Amino acid sequence: MSSTDAPTRSPLILCAGIAVEDYLFKVDTFPAPGTKMHASALVATTGGCAANAAVAIARLGGRARFSGPVGTDDASGRFLEALAQTGVDPSCALRVKDGSISVSGIFIDRYGEKMVATLQGKGLDDAAPADAAALVADIDALLVDNRFPAFALPICRAAAARGIPVVLDVDKATKADDPLFVTASHLIFSAEALTATAGTADLGAALLTMAAGARGFYAVTNGPDHVLWIDDGALKRLPVFAVEAVDTLGAGDALHGGFTLALAEGRDETAALRFGAAAAAIKCTRFGGISGTPRRDEVEAFMRANPA
Repeated sequence: MSSTDAPTRSPLILCAGIAVEDYLFKVDTFPAPGTKMHASALVATTGGCAANAAVAIARLGGRARFSGPVGTDDASGRFLEALAQTGVDPSCALRVKDGSISVSGIFIDRYGEKMVATLQGKGLDDAAPADAAALVADIDALLVDNRFPAFALPICRAAAARGIPVVLDVDKATKADDPLFVTASHLIFSAEALTATAGTADLGAALLTMAAGARGFYAVTNGPDHVLWIDDGALKRLPVFAVEAVDTLGAGDALHGGFTLALAEGRDETAALRFGAAAAAIKCTRFGGISGTPRRDEVEAFMRANPA
């Protein structure tokens, strides 16, 4: 299969983790204390690492299913309805009585930078899936974030037992011996999470330290800078695509979704990273958080116009 051809059967990917309701305001500059600010656009959309990645996968031609703890509050209901409208199957979400999901208000300025205020959800941290094996029984790959480890760990173990790709989005700082690490076949850190987990700002050294003696594929994303990954014990770099950023929110999730979809289609890690990076680059040129994720044909055209 070529680097851009889609398979006849679209892979089914389970995305498990955090759910958030996002309200995005497009502004020229961030408001100063005590002032009022005119917003030129407002978008209400789903948010959260796993949910965003699921939306990206659906937009890129894969089949996506979401599983994660949500509440019985109004925001959770709106989230599930909005997720279904994107083409993602939300039927495996776990409704936690009296729980609530997080809600974020986000300002995006003319440079694409963001300022975020989040009302944290409640009652979801200890939620666990009733039947992890059933959740992964028919999927081709698993993508999880580490925001709810009690929920993610049994699902990762069940997927690993099946021998399918298990991609872990390490978005939150954790500890070097996190049990999620040994269940994943592919680990992709955010720069902030890797720095805090490894205790050094040198991303290359941090990644090598984390990957030492471990199985699996280790990588770290760093916004507009190179993606770093470990290949046979050596540090490798993938230059990302240069674009004029309008809104960076959801770009990392688009990369993770594209990467996981490409893996499930049979591509190697380098090709999968490039596919994910292309999806993330296009997303950055569009306001609207994850709603700005491109379609597959747009990514393929972008990659042809920007050859490796």
